[in-house]
Amino acid sequence: MLLKILHFVYPMRYLAFTLCVLGFISSLLLWADGGHLAPVLVLGYLSVVGLHDLLQTKRSVLRNYPVIGHMRFMLEFIRPEIRQYFIESDNEAAPFSRAQRSLVYQRAKGDSDKHPFGSQRDAYAKGFEWMTHSVAPSTVASHDFRITIGADTAQPYRASVFNISAMSFGALSANALQALNAGAKRGGFAHDTGEGSISVHHRKHGGDLIWEVASGYFGCRNEDGSFNADKFQTNARDPQVKLIEIKLSQGAKPGHGGVLPGPKVTAEIAQARGVPMGVDCVSPAAHSAFGTPLEMMHFIARLRELSGGKPTGFKLCIGHPWEWFAMVKAMLETGITPDFIVVDGTEGGTGAAPLEFIDHMGTPLQEGLILVHNTLRGAGLRERVKIGCAGKVINAFDIARLMALGADWCNSARGFMFALGCLQAQTCHTGSCPTGVATQDKVRQQALVVPDKSARVYHFHQQTLHALKELVQAAGVQHPNDITAHHIVRRTGDHTVASLAQALLHEVPVGSLLADDLVKLPELYQRHWANSRAQSFSLA
Repeated sequence: MLLKILHFVYPMRYLAFTLCVLGFISSLLLWADGGHLAPVLVLGYLSVVGLHDLLQTKRSVLRNYPVIGHMRFMLEFIRPEIRQYFIESDNEAAPFSRAQRSLVYQRAKGDSDKHPFGSQRDAYAKGFEWMTHSVAPSTVASHDFRITIGADTAQPYRASVFNISAMSFGALSANALQALNAGAKRGGFAHDTGEGSISVHHRKHGGDLIWEVASGYFGCRNEDGSFNADKFQTNARDPQVKLIEIKLSQGAKPGHGGVLPGPKVTAEIAQARGVPMGVDCVSPAAHSAFGTPLEMMHFIARLRELSGGKPTGFKLCIGHPWEWFAMVKAMLETGITPDFIVVDGTEGGTGAAPLEFIDHMGTPLQEGLILVHNTLRGAGLRERVKIGCAGKVINAFDIARLMALGADWCNSARGFMFALGCLQAQTCHTGSCPTGVATQDKVRQQALVVPDKSARVYHFHQQTLHALKELVQAAGVQHPNDITAHHIVRRTGDHTVASLAQALLHEVPVGSLLADDLVKLPELYQRHWANSRAQSFSLA
């Protein structure tokens, strides 16, 4: 207990700085008594460096690790390969490559993202992809690409094609959320709250919010965990909330509930979620407000009405295909359609999850997105429903590629975490995040200075969309939604290539699922469409 108190009062990460100061004082006294001057100068210099580290606002690592944190930047300065192979080394658990992280850091800091000596990828490797260009490039006036979500609702939303994906207060620190939201406000793009609901930190800077309503109904729940319509209405009608998103499942752990242990449920988290402080906060695996596809559609309509006509949809990681087909049949039977659907890929997700879920549960984004896009086409509903997606979206090519496969916009979680300064130390679950991004430690998160990091969030978003604009112009089109699967080519073998339209997409004809003859459709539809039903998530 004494060690814990000492650690809270004086974190051990300040030890190097403390020793420098104590050493400086000791050497100064010895020098006054006839000792050597060199130790006084060296330790005095290090003490000044440490004090500067604590006061500066640009580098979170140095604010949390004065003096000793310079070792990271010294290695990076001496030789770039040191950074590549030691400081940001890849390992089996690391979900993003060195090149991807480096790109985000450069764009967030406003540095040049240009690279010499051609591509670092093997253009002849199987799976290599490229985008075809036009000999008559287009001219696009602005990189501020937008789409309208909920065009037929009372409060449609003009969304950016690149937004911040769901990350809850509790998973991220207060300062991290404030920086994300302030960056979103400055750039005019949306910030998904995650299932932890809307906290005071989401509201402070006034950025557009996507309120995620999950199975725990945080922010709109009764004491027993059931849905509370009055509390929902109060939050949903806040002008800052632009979209209502029902979370069915997430890529990190689809079909798995969660528990935030009582000791981690602080007063702020309890207030945001509407749960008791210090008590285990349970997020069930399934919703209690509906149990069938038909009930789900009516719940969507109810939330849309309670919110004052704001666009309402849902997020899911595709699992059993017949359950997704049942939802579409419920749309057809009730005439109620979501305004949008966000497809979450199993390869994405920033939340902690069992290893088996991370590696083997749920459908990857590419396959899930194609299934959702094709099913809505086949049911004649694609024009009424916008599709968002999330799952390892980092650069402009990722956005262009996913739009070619059917997405209307993309969300990114880890990309914006990198923009905040995340080093991918993978200590998120311990509360000892070195940069203050994923911790509730009041001291550690102060290292993340909101004005500086919000600017980085803004620059990452702007530079990524600027790069997207350059791709759009090179392809000879006017908007990223004009990019099709014919624009992206993949090497499928040593001597064979195919467009994604040939290799992956195989679009289902519009309205084809409404016909009785499914023989010409892919086997998945032949096997499960006829046996799915709007009355139940189970097969007929």
